[in-house]
Amino acid sequence: MSNTNSSQQASPSDASAERLAEIQSGFLRDWQALLTQAKQGSLAPLSDRRFASDAWSESPQSLFSAHAYLIVARALQQLAQAADVGDSMRERLQFAVMQWVEAAAPSNYLVSNPDAIQEFVRTGGESLQKGITNLLHDVRRKRITQTDESAFVPGENLAMTPGAVVYENPLMQIIRYQPAGAQVYQRPLLMVPPCINKYYILDLQPGNSLVRHAVQAGFQVFMISWRNPRPDDADPIDTKTWDDYIQDGVLQAIQVVCDISRQPQINALGFCVGGTLLSTALAVARARGQDPVAALTLLTTFLDFRDTGILDVFVDEWHARTRDQQLGQGGLMTAGELSTTFSFLRPSELVWNYVGSNYLMGQAPRAFDLLAWNADGTNLPGPFFTWYFRNTYLENQLKTGYLDVCDQVVDFRSLDMPTYLYASRDDHIVPWTSAYASTLLLRGPLRFVLGESGHIAGVINSPERQRRGYWSQDAGVLPSDPDKWLDAAAHTKGSWWPDWLDWLARHAGPMQRAARSLGTKKYPSIEPAPGRYVKVKAD
Repeated sequence: MSNTNSSQQASPSDASAERLAEIQSGFLRDWQALLTQAKQGSLAPLSDRRFASDAWSESPQSLFSAHAYLIVARALQQLAQAADVGDSMRERLQFAVMQWVEAAAPSNYLVSNPDAIQEFVRTGGESLQKGITNLLHDVRRKRITQTDESAFVPGENLAMTPGAVVYENPLMQIIRYQPAGAQVYQRPLLMVPPCINKYYILDLQPGNSLVRHAVQAGFQVFMISWRNPRPDDADPIDTKTWDDYIQDGVLQAIQVVCDISRQPQINALGFCVGGTLLSTALAVARARGQDPVAALTLLTTFLDFRDTGILDVFVDEWHARTRDQQLGQGGLMTAGELSTTFSFLRPSELVWNYVGSNYLMGQAPRAFDLLAWNADGTNLPGPFFTWYFRNTYLENQLKTGYLDVCDQVVDFRSLDMPTYLYASRDDHIVPWTSAYASTLLLRGPLRFVLGESGHIAGVINSPERQRRGYWSQDAGVLPSDPDKWLDAAAHTKGSWWPDWLDWLARHAGPMQRAARSLGTKKYPSIEPAPGRYVKVKAD
């Protein structure tokens, strides 16, 4: 019986051949149907945003090319998915095919884009002239313009929450925000943003500023503003390491906030890489017998890098060794290179969309605060980047409990404080299931919340806008399987911010009189918020 079953089971090669035959049959069937519809003049309009305008529907030739493109694209993507190779190679193949498919869309070229042709005729060629000007401008800047960056300036219409810089060193400034009322919670909150971007993603405009909402809710809020290294800096900031960012960055900031507030413990929030830095710093502190943070918040944060999603296509020993040779002893990982990498993770939205509008149509990008922040990138010290890349994305060493940082063994399982974990369901930078994996490492009372949308839009979701929603469980049950958690979770409409602020208030101590001055004798006010560091451009 076992021999009969074995003989009836398809081998991997048989299964692959069967799948290839299915793909081929489906392609031929779709292609024949397309030819028939074109001959009969019955091609249906397309819902794909690239081909959805009247110009495409009114041009039989353009509509046919769009239909044909989508059929070929679907077949190529199916072939890449069905390739009889290892999982890692298949992911790379699918990524490469995605890049080719997105680049080949007929909407990306003047001669095959009826919208661009109509605009060219309507403007007497002026649209193309403007498009060429836009292209040359971006070539000089070495990046695509996604928004009107001149419309936003930190300190003028971004990063506007009142405050003062009360400490600075070669790596960071610390901002203390002005209390909104006469009373504040006793235990202050330190926010640790990612050093790969500017901090003001957490303090955009008044209506969508997490900082402002926390201040108005009665919290004493402090913020790390990371320095943006430049090639012309005179000091050796380009040689700073992961250990430097832990000791002279996060741990120093915690000490400053404890000193200013005269509290033995504070609360702390880390966002993305900032959350990884913060968690590492707290594990170092615990290894030293210190316990400076009472309650922890981690937003879209990796602690376990086992599944890094689409970023995995860039991760291998060759890349790590190359970066070690280039930057391991000094130099900068540039904001431009980082921005290009992240843009091509979503090429349709972040690359080719702007090729069509900026270059073919000659349009000026509209002003949008999130995209202005996204364009305001930061460089990273080479040794910091190479250590981070190898020990997290490549080797996933941080979670092991054996890695040395600042001469201490990092063990996330030593972190037993109450922790609020937030993830975004459509996050392509930190897959939500990977953020959920932190529940298997941390040992304190945990609350996990899953928001809608992506890495940034999910986090920056102000209650005033009444958009999106989130999933949570009041029972606090955290099974090892994230999908089981989601199946049992309840959905709530609107922002997750009120839920977090309620949770934070329970760990912030009693209310007390707010300080009259932001500075102290030991830590005098240096300059008004947002400070100098955040205004330094990478290019």
